[in-house]
Amino acid sequence: MEKPLRARRNLVVLVFSNLLAGVGVASGAAVGALLAESLGGTSMAGLAQAVGVLAAAVASIPLATLAQLRGRRWALSLGYALSTAGAVLIVTAAVLGQLVVLLVGLTLYGVANATNLQSRYAAADNVGSGTRARTMSVVLWSTTVGSVVGPNLAAPGAVVGRGLGVPDLGGPYLFSVVAYLLAGLLLAALYRDRAGSALQAAPAAGGGPADGGPAARGGPADDAVTDDVTDDVTDDVTDATATDGTPVGQAPGPAHDATRAAGAQPGRRRTGALTALRWAWAHPQARFAVVTTAVAHAVMIMVMVMTPVHMQHGGMSLQLVGIVISLHVLGMFALSPVFGWLADRFGPLRVAAGGMVLQGLAVVLGFTAAALVPAAGAHAGHGATAPALDTELLTAVALVLLGLGWSACVIASSAVLASVAEPHVKLPLQGATDALMNYFGAGSAALAGPLLAWGGFEAVNTAGALLLVPAVVVAVLAARAHRLTDVPDPQVTRVT
Repeated sequence: MEKPLRARRNLVVLVFSNLLAGVGVASGAAVGALLAESLGGTSMAGLAQAVGVLAAAVASIPLATLAQLRGRRWALSLGYALSTAGAVLIVTAAVLGQLVVLLVGLTLYGVANATNLQSRYAAADNVGSGTRARTMSVVLWSTTVGSVVGPNLAAPGAVVGRGLGVPDLGGPYLFSVVAYLLAGLLLAALYRDRAGSALQAAPAAGGGPADGGPAARGGPADDAVTDDVTDDVTDDVTDATATDGTPVGQAPGPAHDATRAAGAQPGRRRTGALTALRWAWAHPQARFAVVTTAVAHAVMIMVMVMTPVHMQHGGMSLQLVGIVISLHVLGMFALSPVFGWLADRFGPLRVAAGGMVLQGLAVVLGFTAAALVPAAGAHAGHGATAPALDTELLTAVALVLLGLGWSACVIASSAVLASVAEPHVKLPLQGATDALMNYFGAGSAALAGPLLAWGGFEAVNTAGALLLVPAVVVAVLAARAHRLTDVPDPQVTRVT
């Protein structure tokens, strides 16, 4: 019973650490761009967010490598330790009025995003193949409470900050310091990696799903946690896999067994991030997962980071900004278990396609809301008549849809990546994908500020719509390559 108990304890620890991390990340989400703007102008608002997202991108691969060498516990704990130091530096920058110190602090602060994202794969390590998407989604869902509360700590944080001599826009980061510190300590004290797991070594011969072992049959947690490799290797990453571990419509052959054996050699050279991405590019389903994750994140970051600045330019209050960002974060995480269940039941491709539709609707509504906002300083209540449609409401709805679309795309794509069976590819590909999504996010955030200054919020949403095009293309190619037309079976792991 020790192994299933350890797996359950690990999941509980991941849930609570993500809750705390949600508070830490979201406490600064509503004021980060405003703090950067106050120290360096409007163009710095987007750049400050870009620095944090870029840091998450850079940290993703080292954290995945550390997880492979030392286990998830070390990787996740170190990530939150660095984030704690970053939050301290941000508070210091607010007090000193130093933009350079702020950028350094935001760099370390951004590591929390990489850490938080990698926790979903840690959750998948503790369960069998039949419930991966649901388990990852529950861990992400736990971020909901902290992430919704976080933006609304802007006003209380300002009050606490004033009492400590910290400017209003720096006060919320005091909550981030405490939240990250507690999350890191919780993981270091209670999370335990599996001894001899595939995170650190290849699976032992004869115990994996290729021979019809318990993990392949979708057995209980104590079987699942002894073998990280729970799906057969196929050319489509996780081609429809029956409960006995055999891909539907394909019998294991000598080439399949040879590939499996090559991946299980203990002395095999570690796969680098670029090699893992090249491997994914050759497989339509994996390529779809990588591109969709990156694009969905880029669209979300580009629109979300400029929303507080756009709202304040339109005369909306800081309190309203906090409410809208809270609703957005609620959309990102609140329905995660629903999307996880849908991905397990109907297939990740269908769920991700729905996520793209939601993000497309979001940028259309965001564009419409921006077009209806009067010129800065002439917002309703500042000398002008309110537009026929409530721009605040449209903005809030757009941000909720943006978050829902991100959730559907990321959970569905993560289910594909967590099901990669080749042990030498799995973790490097996870780290590389998280790095790529954050590089895309950093680039979109860096462009968002100049776009807002040049063409307003309409230009930001137009750019977001254009970013969705590559994801649509790879989704169509993946669907064409797979061509599953039968009725999904809840007992079958599918990428459809």
